[in-house]
Amino acid sequence: MKDRKKKNSFYSKTDNQPIDVSNTEWKNMLPEDVYFIAREKGTERPFTGKYNKHDEPGTYYCAACGNPLFKSDGKFNSTCGWPSFFEPISKESINYLPDNSHSMKRTEVECGRCKAHLGHVFEDGPPPTGLRYCINSVILDFEKKEE
Repeated sequence: MKDRKKKNSFYSKTDNQPIDVSNTEWKNMLPEDVYFIAREKGTERPFTGKYNKHDEPGTYYCAACGNPLFKSDGKFNSTCGWPSFFEPISKESINYLPDNSHSMKRTEVECGRCKAHLGHVFEDGPPPTGLRYCINSVILDFEKKEE
């Protein structure tokens, strides 16, 4: 992870300026697994991600650019096989796109800063939002809350 941040000059947990970089540049900056999810809209296998059953207090960031995405208090155990959240940190954290691939009608979610594919959002989550943001662990970095 440290190598990624050194090589990736766009990675910042405080800069919220949009990033418009070619996929060729991203490919040179990101590890192969992160690039696959972020730029090729890949999906990790269910129940394999490091944050699926993760429950420490803290903040989840975009692994491609460092944009704050979700707080741990918005995470819940959905048993779907991927980390699930019921709300993002802010409206600007996430972009929403229609996704009609694989003969399904879904809503894709991407990073509001770098447009990295994160996963999908569904309307079967818990209160208070009723939403389930189903996110790939590979595209997340986590920073534990300091006590």
